[in-house]
Amino acid sequence: MYPRDLKYTKDHEWINIKNETGKIGITEYAQQQLGDVVFVELPKIGQAIKRGEQFGSIESAKAVSDLYSPVSGEVLNVNEALIENPELVNKSPHETWIISIKLTELDEVKDLFDSINYEALLK
Repeated sequence: MYPRDLKYTKDHEWINIKNETGKIGITEYAQQQLGDVVFVELPKIGQAIKRGEQFGSIESAKAVSDLYSPVSGEVLNVNEALIENPELVNKSPHETWIISIKLTELDEVKDLFDSINYEALLK
C-alpha cells in the first residue's frame, strides 16, 4: 500500500528524495484520519526548515493538523495547485506533494522509515 520509493515519519509525512532535493507530502493514513481536506497552509519559498519542525498545516472538516518536515532544508517550491484544490491530497496522497526542499543535512534520511517499517508502525 505504501510506495517503496518514499521514506516516512512517525508523524505520517513522506518524502521522495532525488539527489539533494525532496518532495514532501502526507501519507494515505494521514489523509484518512483527516477526512476531506479543505485548506493547506504553505510556507514561503526560501524558508529554512528543520527536521521535526512545523512548516505548515492542513485543515479538514474534522481538524487542523500541523505538517512537520522529515528532514532539514530550504523550501524550493510549494504546490500552488493545493491553494485552489486542497482536496488533491485526498485523491492521491502519495502522488500529491506539498513542498519541495533542498536537503541541508543528508544524514538525517537514515532516521526515516522505509515502507515496511512504516506499515509496521501503523499496526
